Amino acid sequence: MAMPAISREHGGDPDPDRRRALLRTVALASCPSMGWLTAGVAQAADVPAADAKAVRAVIEAQLAALAVDDAKRAFSYATPALRRQFGSPENFIEMVRVGYPVVYRHASVAFLKPQRLGGELVQGVHLSDENGTLWLALYRLQRQKDKSWRISGCQLVQAEGRVT
Repeated sequence: MAMPAISREHGGDPDPDRRRALLRTVALASCPSMGWLTAGVAQAADVPAADAKAVRAVIEAQLAALAVDDAKRAFSYATPALRRQFGSPENFIEMVRVGYPVVYRHASVAFLKPQRLGGELVQGVHLSDENGTLWLALYRLQRQKDKSWRISGCQLVQAEGRVT
């Protein structure tokens, strides 16, 4: 059973065509043998190594906080707009726990190459759940005024294949 994607009220992209193009771009970019197909899907720009490292650190830190039920720390990695939307760390972690159990408790994690699409940075992350089901989480991140990166949304789709 596929999990629903985070909807617009959870920071997801309200434009389904744009979301599908993004999913194709990240999915294809994660398969080096099919990388040539990405050229016509979307105009993705390379992400500087320092930004890629910083973005990965933010997502890893949030995943680590979720793994130990540190709602306050997990919530701190969200953009101010997303924090206002959920109102409290408890509301946020409950949404993740119920709606995104593979993000809340994953068995494995693998980061893909991040992409800059338009004004956004998108980090694809393959997660597997306790049953070996593979998921693709597409994290959208925004640079803040203090130059830090914060998570502005996440799209989650069940991927093809299993982890054994």
